[in-house]
Amino acid sequence: MAGGVVEGGHTKRAHLYEHRFTHYFAFTCVVGALGGSLFGYDLGVSGGVTSMDDFLIKFFPDVYKRKHMHQKETDYCKYDNQVLTLFTSSLYFSALVMTFFASYLTRKKGRKASIIVGALSFLAGAILNAAAQNIAMLIIGRVLLGGGIGFGNQAVPLYLSEMAPARNRGAVNQLFQFTTCFGILVANLINYFTDKIHPHGWRISLGLAAIPALLMLVGGIFCAETPNSLVEQGRFDEARKVLEKVRGTKNVDAEYQDLVEASEEAQAVTSPFRTLLKRKYRPQLVIGALGIPAFQQLTGNNSILFYAPVIFQSIGFGSNASLFSSFITNGALLVATVISMFLVDKFGRRKFFLEAGFEMICCMIATAVALALDFGDGKELSKSVSYFLVIVIFLFVLAYGRSWGPLGWLVPSELFPLEIRSAAQSIVVCVNMIFTALVAQLFLMSLCHLKYGIFLLFAGLIISMSMFIFFLLPETKQVPIEEIYLLFENHWFWKKIVGQRNQHHGKTVAV
Repeated sequence: MAGGVVEGGHTKRAHLYEHRFTHYFAFTCVVGALGGSLFGYDLGVSGGVTSMDDFLIKFFPDVYKRKHMHQKETDYCKYDNQVLTLFTSSLYFSALVMTFFASYLTRKKGRKASIIVGALSFLAGAILNAAAQNIAMLIIGRVLLGGGIGFGNQAVPLYLSEMAPARNRGAVNQLFQFTTCFGILVANLINYFTDKIHPHGWRISLGLAAIPALLMLVGGIFCAETPNSLVEQGRFDEARKVLEKVRGTKNVDAEYQDLVEASEEAQAVTSPFRTLLKRKYRPQLVIGALGIPAFQQLTGNNSILFYAPVIFQSIGFGSNASLFSSFITNGALLVATVISMFLVDKFGRRKFFLEAGFEMICCMIATAVALALDFGDGKELSKSVSYFLVIVIFLFVLAYGRSWGPLGWLVPSELFPLEIRSAAQSIVVCVNMIFTALVAQLFLMSLCHLKYGIFLLFAGLIISMSMFIFFLLPETKQVPIEEIYLLFENHWFWKKIVGQRNQHHGKTVAV
């Protein structure tokens, strides 16, 4: 359903929204999207560092010894060490806790405040990790990095969705995923070169995380707050000026009035987390806050990104070759995100989810079959199978990068009305980080015990999540963010749960 077609009340104003491209709008979006580079750089750098010999010798000598002992154990189990994986997953446990503090700050002080706090925390963590002398320093540094990601991932998707005009919201929001992918790509390139610098190359890789944090900090200081947040804080005149500036026109009466009315509803909410549990918000809770962020991690893609160097090394590539292979794979992720940015507002969210999901299922099954036939128990992969696996993983990442990767952040951020938006986004980040941490902590152990079966498990999960999207998610492309609830009122399933809203004295009330 297109925005602005519903008669009665403020929902009929959407067709009156105007906007023109401005450099000011571009600057605010680029600054906001830098939050993705923090998440992406860490995703890329952590897996590469944990496969570097110098890093393993200093902190995990047992893993280093096992890595170089092929004869007495299956090749699936070289890196199965829970302390080593805690190095990665501690960040995500930290992020899921900090996102609730971010929710309060984001609602009371604005999206910009959370972006700045996140940058400061990430900067401190990068410095501590680069200077680490023991495992305790590593873990504390990871916790600080997690704080940065918790604040950044809570605020940035909201910031981008609120700044963007409805017609281009998909492309603008995916700047977050684009900078995430770019961060991963840069991290893999840096790992490729620092692996040759002995014995402190890993310190360079971890310390360079300070650069995107500094960029985000400086940009966050100078960028504007979103009009939605300013209205929510009662700063109406400032909100109007920012809205005119980012839309490039003085004719913003319709959109501004919708923001004010949405804010009036939001002000009546004293407990947004409790409000989120109400029946009328059940679709947003099930789809946006719980389902999509959990499923995004259960595709298996982040497992590959975390440990791509480890996987390639375990299946017979050398250390440098594995990092180079990861660099190529993450190049596919970046290309896929660009494709999605340009096409998602044309073809819609559902088509990208479903079409790419089918490709991902095929790739996971192909990977499982190849490993079942030609790998394990001391055998090394033949060159032909190795190249086949690289191609299959490349195609998998290409599919994920235009579907669950960017849409896993875009769709939740556009589903929530203003009164629950900050709280709901915290749940999104929390669920995302819980599953990210669990997958990071359990993937290598699962790979060791399930062997090729782990990829069949992921294929089954992708089938389930594709059915979830097909039956429960309505198309949200080009629908104004304050009108999304109308989609659920007219959805074959959700309308039985949420009922409908009637207009009463200029406000919407549930019936």
